Amino acid sequence: MFLVKNLDIFTPIIDEPEIQGEIAACNVTNDIFALNVPEISGMLVFLAIKPNMPLEISEGILTGIKYFMENKLDSQIVGGHTIFCEWPLIGGEASGFIHKDKIIPKDGVKKGDKLILTKPIGLQSVMAAYRLIKDSPNMLENYSHNEIQNSIDLAIKIMTTSNQSVVKTIHEFKDFSFIHAMSDVTGFGLAGHLAEMLQNSEFSASIDKVPSIKLSKELSEDLGYAFDDCTCHETAGGMLMSVDKENAEELSNNLNSNKITNWIVGTVDKATPGIVRIHDDAEYIEVTKM
Repeated sequence: MFLVKNLDIFTPIIDEPEIQGEIAACNVTNDIFALNVPEISGMLVFLAIKPNMPLEISEGILTGIKYFMENKLDSQIVGGHTIFCEWPLIGGEASGFIHKDKIIPKDGVKKGDKLILTKPIGLQSVMAAYRLIKDSPNMLENYSHNEIQNSIDLAIKIMTTSNQSVVKTIHEFKDFSFIHAMSDVTGFGLAGHLAEMLQNSEFSASIDKVPSIKLSKELSEDLGYAFDDCTCHETAGGMLMSVDKENAEELSNNLNSNKITNWIVGTVDKATPGIVRIHDDAEYIEVTKM
């Protein structure tokens, strides 16, 4: 058995403490699930707060983490550490156990593999709009604020939905060796994490379908985020899997049966080693729910 651990700390992106706590717990634990670990044994929480921060904020963050761990993952907080700091920091360390033969690594893609993604991209620009609606609404005067709010609500759902269900779907297969590589999509964006999966190989990849949160493409263009090359930053994003082309449809259907959104977004090929290309005729899909 292997012990898999992940440490992740980041700054808050939303004002509601309980939701921010859930996002932090989801972000920390998703890296464990990215190695095909089905259960989280526990989480150690790290919290840095300003000395004058109202107590209800730190309590709310901890409440959100506790809720996520206990109610969404059937796990628990096992300890942690709190410090005073002029900049708030939230995160922690999560652990899980898995037999070494069941680990799905980040590398190992094969030529002809289909790429399956389980959450839409576009969180960076949508969460920027979340801040602008509060602080500078005039910058978004060309948008429907109702539509932006709907996209924000979807973004929050994405960031508080664990990738554990993806792993449990994988473990429903007696033999899942057809999944050659896997990664969650976070700070480096879809193309960035796909490039990591291609490292130390002779393969490249083409993305021909881009599912994104509604308005995220337009907001990215207006606010200067790198949407077109799929490198916009994500938080607690979806799982990206490199799957044998003969098994891709079956896995996609099983994910659908378990109410997990997913898209076959591209193919592993052998054009230019290590390069991720966005196809000239890529299909852009606006996602409004999941």
